[in-house]
Amino acid sequence: MTAGAEKLNLERTALLLCDLQNDFLHPDGAYGRNGMSKPEISALPDRLKPVADKIRSKNGWVISTHFTLVEGKNGTPFISEHLRELRPFLGEGDFKSGSWGHDIIDTLNPVDIKIEKIAFSAFYMSRLDWVLKKTGIDNLIFAGIVTNGGVASTLRDAHVRDYHSFLLSDGCAAFNLDTHETAVAALAPVAEICTCSKILERLV
Repeated sequence: MTAGAEKLNLERTALLLCDLQNDFLHPDGAYGRNGMSKPEISALPDRLKPVADKIRSKNGWVISTHFTLVEGKNGTPFISEHLRELRPFLGEGDFKSGSWGHDIIDTLNPVDIKIEKIAFSAFYMSRLDWVLKKTGIDNLIFAGIVTNGGVASTLRDAHVRDYHSFLLSDGCAAFNLDTHETAVAALAPVAEICTCSKILERLV
């Protein structure tokens, strides 16, 4: 799909910020401390701030998802095997619920609702769908990281739940540009693809 020109009803629209957390983005976070940063990812908060600010100014909804490592005994987090192999540096205190690292990066605060997630999709075993139904939201504007992971999985789950989705092609990123571009193209059948500047024109 390509984005049309119709305006969006902000009472029924939410900006969904996927996993833009300190532990992912901040130099002192879990990824930053271990050299896992990319300019394309680091640039997202400043690029998305005008969109978030516009939605707030119109009394719309800003919702953030937060990847979470659940603590077991003695503070040791439960980490899926695939993630442990991919990111062996993750450990105690990283992505801990309520911690500084777990929180959204300051540039994009405040948000209206925070959703903890334990898998790629923010709909999996979470209260996201319940919250969206309670607020009457049926339009979701997707942004965040990573395009081929949390963003794509959550957007596809939104599609099968009959939400109308918009993907900000310059408001999300991956650790590889080709991966990002491939993911954006793959999501075109289930979302309207647009840019941050174009979505701003449609917010009333």
